Amino acid sequence: MLRVLLLILSLVAIAHTELCKPDAQNAFKVRLSIKTALGDNAYAWDANEEYLFKAMVAFAMRRYSSKRTTRISNVLLCNVTDRVSFWFVVTDSSKNVTTVPGSEVEAAIRMNRNRINSAFLLSDKTLQFLKITSTLSPPVEPSTPVWLIVFGVVLCLIVAGIVLLVVGGIRQHKKKSKESTERESLEEKDEVTVTAENGIPCEVLDLKAGHINGVFAADDERFTSL
Repeated sequence: MLRVLLLILSLVAIAHTELCKPDAQNAFKVRLSIKTALGDNAYAWDANEEYLFKAMVAFAMRRYSSKRTTRISNVLLCNVTDRVSFWFVVTDSSKNVTTVPGSEVEAAIRMNRNRINSAFLLSDKTLQFLKITSTLSPPVEPSTPVWLIVFGVVLCLIVAGIVLLVVGGIRQHKKKSKESTERESLEEKDEVTVTAENGIPCEVLDLKAGHINGVFAADDERFTSL
């Protein structure tokens, strides 16, 4: 019985070896740049990290298709290098001797790429699935709607225009008032007060101080009593 069990295990191991190898059907190569991404905080890639990777792939497969009951044991790793890189395949849980089509594995990885990256503190550039294209990050939506931003800019321009018109009007009014005042001052200085009598200009009499007519003055002197 023991020999039969060992034989079965050997056959399964051989079958797994045939399923997971470089460039095998439905196999994917993974390359991690842990040191580049984390620097001094880089962690060592060991059996625990491999277990976590298998668990994340199994999670991605189960989340992608509710019909599949992928287990951690269905994810096979091979050709692991120190740099760190390796190949992996996902076996069919119902048969365990065939692999899940690569298109399904690729779709599951793409769907859960952010979750896988977060588990290893890496990004698409430092956790590379070489035959799986990187997913584009969803566009970042601004917290403020675009139409509100445009409305605010237009409103600011209108307010600025009104302020400029008001300030310009005030300055122009002050300038005109100043010019008018200066013109009146010049007219008062240069004005010669004259009046016309019988069409002949003559000086204005100072009624308060009085004015002596030269003709009458001469007559007074002539008829002065002795």
